Amino acid sequence: MRISKKIIIAVLTTIILIILVSLIYNNISIEKERSNYQEYIPQEEISEEQLRQTKVILYFANKETVKLESEIKVIEANKLLQNSAKEIMQLLLKGPQSSSLEKIIPDGTVVHDVTVENRCATINVSNEFLNYENDENKMKIINSIVNTLTNLKEVESVKFLINGEVNDKIADTYVKITEKNPQ
Repeated sequence: MRISKKIIIAVLTTIILIILVSLIYNNISIEKERSNYQEYIPQEEISEEQLRQTKVILYFANKETVKLESEIKVIEANKLLQNSAKEIMQLLLKGPQSSSLEKIIPDGTVVHDVTVENRCATINVSNEFLNYENDENKMKIINSIVNTLTNLKEVESVKFLINGEVNDKIADTYVKITEKNPQ
């Protein structure tokens, strides 16, 4: 009987050792896995002012290549609450921040109104909008506006009115160019 008690104690001790070794090994594996992840620590605290800002993408002509290029502008988010499409049109009229880009909407153009209905932005502008040099320049102006406004989730196409009227020179409804460098 004594031998059987010794065997039982030896077996139990072996089982306990196996369980302990297994737990220690699993704990080491978990710690090793945790060490692969690094906690993200922001470089600076986000201020209240930064929380109220948003980024918009505007398209202007590159002065050298004359192709359209995007420019990101940080603005107050509350400016986009009333009429985001009209506010963005006003930003296009002001022109780019970068000295390598230039605005291509003709000087003197006034945006009377911008409405969005059925995912189409209708832009009512003044006669000066028609003061483009040629058809290529006209398309650059249109693409600048269309590519900018279609960054808004509620806009898929753009239609133009001149002083509230459809104009033969710019009567189509335009959609965004999908190539990498719109012209």
